[in-house]
Amino acid sequence: MTINLQPELLRWARLRAGFDESTLAKKVGTTSDRVNQWETTGAIRMTQVEKLAHSTHTPLGFLFLEKPPQDTLPIQDLRTVRDEPVKQPSPDLLETIQIMQLRQIWMREFLIAEGEKPLEFVGSATLESSPEVVAKMIRGALGLSGEWARFVSTWNEALVHLREKIDEIGVLIVINGVVGNNTHRALKTSEFRGFALCDDYAPLIFINGTDAKSAQMFTIVHELAHVWIKQDGVSNLIKLQAPTNDVEKYCNSVAAEFLVPSSELRASWGMAQSQEEPYNWLARRFKVSPIVAARRASDLGLIAEAEFFSFYEHYISQENHARETRSSGGDFWNTQNVRVGYRFGSAVVRAAKEGKLLFRDAYRLTGLHGSTFDQYALNLGYQL
Repeated sequence: MTINLQPELLRWARLRAGFDESTLAKKVGTTSDRVNQWETTGAIRMTQVEKLAHSTHTPLGFLFLEKPPQDTLPIQDLRTVRDEPVKQPSPDLLETIQIMQLRQIWMREFLIAEGEKPLEFVGSATLESSPEVVAKMIRGALGLSGEWARFVSTWNEALVHLREKIDEIGVLIVINGVVGNNTHRALKTSEFRGFALCDDYAPLIFINGTDAKSAQMFTIVHELAHVWIKQDGVSNLIKLQAPTNDVEKYCNSVAAEFLVPSSELRASWGMAQSQEEPYNWLARRFKVSPIVAARRASDLGLIAEAEFFSFYEHYISQENHARETRSSGGDFWNTQNVRVGYRFGSAVVRAAKEGKLLFRDAYRLTGLHGSTFDQYALNLGYQL
């Protein structure tokens, strides 16, 4: 059956998903000419409308509206760079935030029902607080001394250690490069690097897992700083540089001071300069990636900004090449521990086991179903 929809709506759905006519045609099993015809006349078969909605991740009802709805982020958009307009959020970003909000709402209610108290560190700082003081506050809450990085061997180990410590204090931390578990919907670092959802009981930080691992530690602490000042927001730290707004600049300052204290870097700079690879030496010293070390040196005026950008491009290029040459895949269950998080996953599994949560809802919250969820629970130490 052929129906008539607004051509503007059909064009909007395609562009919203970031597809050209040829790409959409392949996804719905038709030709580019037919897609162009839909967007010119609005005449389209109902079966194709359903395919179009599914392929573009558009709610079916939206395609029957008179005008395209305005997609807006449910939290503060902090991605503005200089005077450039903010791009419309993609369906992937919108859905990812919605999934995380659903998790946070459930976790908050669960913790309150369990008699847990609010987390004192959420909102314990303001933009007027010294970044050095807040960095020290965060280290204290995490149980990390100023010398914590000396006790781990590599910056990769430091990244894992930091993630675990954040989870332990009650901050839900998710690192994922796709929407849920859909490997066909990769998140784009050109759109965002991370976001924070603040809450007194269940604050959550999300890190875009498609970003270079060398940059993820900085983003993690940046988003953690959002929790301390209780400011939700979506961030996009292009080359680890924050947009020109006060919140992002402040969170960058806290992250930089947490990872590479200015006084220690200045004291180490002379020795670093005598090394063949100064940023690699600093990376070993502070247990951060070389690009974070280089960025901090640029912040403090120890190197020119152009030198940092040149090093950044070279290092990321090498890292991406190494990632492409490594075998694909990896341990599925380890991946789920990062995508779901131990604290959140354990709470959901325990609630399901005790009959406080329907298994249907547990599947929805974790993105794992049936026997896969059972095995996940077993890996966490729960026999269902």
